[in-house]
Amino acid sequence: MSPPRGAKGKSVPAAERRRYDSPLRQQQTTETRDRILAAGADLVRGFPSWDWQGLTFRAVGERAGVSERTVHRHFSTERKLRDALVQRLTEESGVTLEGLKLDDFVAVVTRMFSYLSSFAVAPATVADPSFAAVDQHRRDSLLGAVVGATPGWSVTERQMAAAVLDMVSNVPPYERLIAAWHMQPEQAIRCVTWVIGLVEEAIRQGRRPGLGP
Repeated sequence: MSPPRGAKGKSVPAAERRRYDSPLRQQQTTETRDRILAAGADLVRGFPSWDWQGLTFRAVGERAGVSERTVHRHFSTERKLRDALVQRLTEESGVTLEGLKLDDFVAVVTRMFSYLSSFAVAPATVADPSFAAVDQHRRDSLLGAVVGATPGWSVTERQMAAAVLDMVSNVPPYERLIAAWHMQPEQAIRCVTWVIGLVEEAIRQGRRPGLGP
């Protein structure tokens, strides 16, 4: 195997090659990569939604104080940049699903949402006035049903119970059961009504939100 050659075709001395691959250079490479990921994390935390379309090489490079080419050198595609960033945020959150046990799930969900609450994502709202009116009527009706079945509960506890019923009976959870879990509509309906039944039973038994089984 021929030794590496310089720009003019001359062999590159072994000592020079060692300097090029020195621990200092490796440390600098690692630090630059970490700075890029830290910049990406800062950008994501400030996004108004979970849409990461603004997470581009240029935007991350500007936030990190490096060139777009430098970002590309560390992550050959934006997909790889996003994958590395997801891994960094997951480690930062302390949330792990490895070896998950059912008894641990409440603690995992609590930690996950506590971490996500530090992001600037604005909650989605119903913008169309017609749909907003229907949504308000739906929430008022659910709250009224809960109030009638929960004498002695606080206003907050009643709102929490009504909100859970509203959440599980809304369209997005049903759509996720079909799209992500590949369920048939009748299976998705069974799941939704099963959870609603559990909440209804808890209300009838006086088990207030946050008190556990």
